[in-house]
Amino acid sequence: MIHTITKTKEVTFNIQAIESMEDKCLQSAAKPHWHRHFEVLYIVKGNGICLIDLEKFEINDNMIFCLRPDQVRQFETNGEILGYRILFTESFFCMGEQEDDLMYQSAVIESIPRSARVALQDEITDDMKEILKKMIKEFDNNCLFRTEMLRRYLKIFLVYVARQFEKSLEKIIQTRNIEMAQKFKALVDKNFIITKTVAEYAAMLCVTPNYLNTVVKKMTGYPARHHIRQRIVLEAKRKATHSGLCMKEIAYYLGFMDISHFSKYFKNATGSNFSDFKKERYRMQIAG
Repeated sequence: MIHTITKTKEVTFNIQAIESMEDKCLQSAAKPHWHRHFEVLYIVKGNGICLIDLEKFEINDNMIFCLRPDQVRQFETNGEILGYRILFTESFFCMGEQEDDLMYQSAVIESIPRSARVALQDEITDDMKEILKKMIKEFDNNCLFRTEMLRRYLKIFLVYVARQFEKSLEKIIQTRNIEMAQKFKALVDKNFIITKTVAEYAAMLCVTPNYLNTVVKKMTGYPARHHIRQRIVLEAKRKATHSGLCMKEIAYYLGFMDISHFSKYFKNATGSNFSDFKKERYRMQIAG
């Protein structure tokens, strides 16, 4: 039995049960096929060959194939194939999530490498089949919150799949965090004179201030605000040491219109007054 494509003009999610060689989805699979969706094929029973971007993969029982939107696939089956086929877009998968979850959900998708084929562990197959049955049942009704239920079932199913690539998932999340911290520090170096708040940098990176703080602190040991302040103070120290500028001139250069505010800012960050710091640096230069 084929469970028909969603009635919306743009298909964002679809699930089909493959129960016979006469199924239309198998007939379609026998031809080279390209589409704009993520596709997950769970082969419960069957054998043959799956061609993904001209690379051959053997089809066996309890095997999952994961394809990305730009890949071309074709099936060459030997006898009966039983299983499930899921199509979905990334927008459907991530719709309505909080920002912290969005980064993780994207990592789940990206943890599945190109031309991914995985043989499922026996202990999880019953759970995955049960999720798929619930997904199909939900897909076939028009009850309240149908879309949300489908998305939740899909996420649970894909987490099971992603666990087969657990090391890859952990690496992707770590890499994303490192890249975020590096981009933040680069932005601070470039914009510290005119941009001084975590919220402004978070907006540049399209994340929330809380999320940026969490990532930066996890990667560096210090929150984002600390790095902004230290970069401003470093520049103040450089100017105080290597230029003839007075505190007022340095404060204006760094974007502080209120000199008393700059003085307090410097002391809070360094533990010493600006004037004392400049005098100490002068004494060191004379002594040197």
